[in-house]
Amino acid sequence: MTLLLIIVLLLAAALLSCAVEKVRPGSSRALAILSLLLAAALLCSYLPAAQLSTASGLLSEAWWDQLDWAWIPRFGIRFHLAIDGLGFLMLALTLGTGLFGLWITPGQIKVRTGFFHCNYLLTIAGVVGVFAAVDLFLFFFFWEVMLIPMFLLIAIWGYEDRSRAAIKFFIFTQASSLLMLAAIVALVYVNFLQRGEITFSLQQLLLAEIPLQIQYWLMLGFFIAFAVKLPAVPLHPWLPDAHTQAPTAASILLAAVLLKTGAYGLLRFTLPLFPDACRIYAPAAIAIGVVGVLYGALGAYAQRDVKRLVAYSSVSHMGFVLLGLFAGNTTAILGAVILMMAHGLSSAALFGLVGKLQQRFHSRDIRDMSGLWATLPRLSATALVFVMAAIGLPGLGNFVAEFLTLAGSFRSYPWLTLVAASGILLASLYGLRLLQKVFFGIPHSDQLTAGITDLSRKDLTVFAGAGLLLLWIGIYPQPLLSQASGWAKFIHSRSAEQGTIYMPAQDKEPNFAADGADRG
Repeated sequence: MTLLLIIVLLLAAALLSCAVEKVRPGSSRALAILSLLLAAALLCSYLPAAQLSTASGLLSEAWWDQLDWAWIPRFGIRFHLAIDGLGFLMLALTLGTGLFGLWITPGQIKVRTGFFHCNYLLTIAGVVGVFAAVDLFLFFFFWEVMLIPMFLLIAIWGYEDRSRAAIKFFIFTQASSLLMLAAIVALVYVNFLQRGEITFSLQQLLLAEIPLQIQYWLMLGFFIAFAVKLPAVPLHPWLPDAHTQAPTAASILLAAVLLKTGAYGLLRFTLPLFPDACRIYAPAAIAIGVVGVLYGALGAYAQRDVKRLVAYSSVSHMGFVLLGLFAGNTTAILGAVILMMAHGLSSAALFGLVGKLQQRFHSRDIRDMSGLWATLPRLSATALVFVMAAIGLPGLGNFVAEFLTLAGSFRSYPWLTLVAASGILLASLYGLRLLQKVFFGIPHSDQLTAGITDLSRKDLTVFAGAGLLLLWIGIYPQPLLSQASGWAKFIHSRSAEQGTIYMPAQDKEPNFAADGADRG
């Protein structure tokens, strides 16, 4: 019931936001923050289960908690929510970065404030549903719930070219969503022909023996939908515009959470449902990921708009995630999951800092800023930490994630992995260029006399919290590895049964579920 309580809490707060804002201006933001704090407290009730969990897969003992109600029995649709280690990590990232986005952007929304927080909470509620649903129809329902309010966040509260960016976001995501819906219905129909049962349950659909020729087309329907959200090149054109035009809080939510729903969909649904098709398509998916790594890094280096630079860097990092998911072993998959978490934290902080810069200079152009360390030392030092995290500085979370991803993928695709590794060098180039252009050098004369203020202690504390989490992941990633390893092992075992997408059974890998002692 806890998962349902979290969703209901967020939906109720969203519906109340407009009403309370009319009664007392500014109260909708307080309500949104309070609801996210309460949702996070409810999620923390699963921490004892996190310490005891050892099972993997879709067995009843693998779920820490689940709610399974009949919803539309005629069509085998159930309201089935469940949480395991992977889901817990994604939900923690969602609620944490959602709270972060509101906390560091006070006063930035001037019009329709209540409606803004309503859509913000609706988006988060939809994402929570996406990460918790194990019925494919319910998953698609929440997938749509999170997209529509995000469209409104961009279209209403975005910047100068918000309409075009919102329409592009809507067209890309909705077209791919319809393709996924068609694939879901076709999958259910194939299962019905085989087993005489109409069901949208992931656990039941995994039992279907889908012919390879059909499996391949169904897999493409899922893959394209999730690749658009990831986003993977060449399905990425909506991302830079959406990031650039969205308000800061929405940009944070988009980069830290919504992009991860695409990777999560591949990990939770595509890989286990269509193992043989994924084995055949793996080299192409790896190649797409490598292209994304290089293209995103080069695109980031070419940008003058700081926000577009961070947006293109997300394309590059998500290329590493795609590489890890299809590389063929649990090491690379775990690296991709850790990268999802680390990138969520670092990108949220970077977009928050860009928002602070735009608030002070009314510009995102790198040429309008120089030598900010002299006037904004706190903001500059904070930016230094998170840029270093984004480019993979050892000791921080992104480094561990990229190392595991590349180490795992090298075993199966050494040459493509070496090409992808050059993306780390390119990341250093655009990261150091950003630091040199904006924070070092000689300040512009107008910056010295503008009376701009540095980060407040409250803002600095919030950014420090995100930085400490990245440091913790970089130094001691074992708790995250332990939670994600159960599903990674399930995918490995599932693919081995279907023809081995991944490495041969005799190739042993580290037991990442063990924490100090082997759990067997």
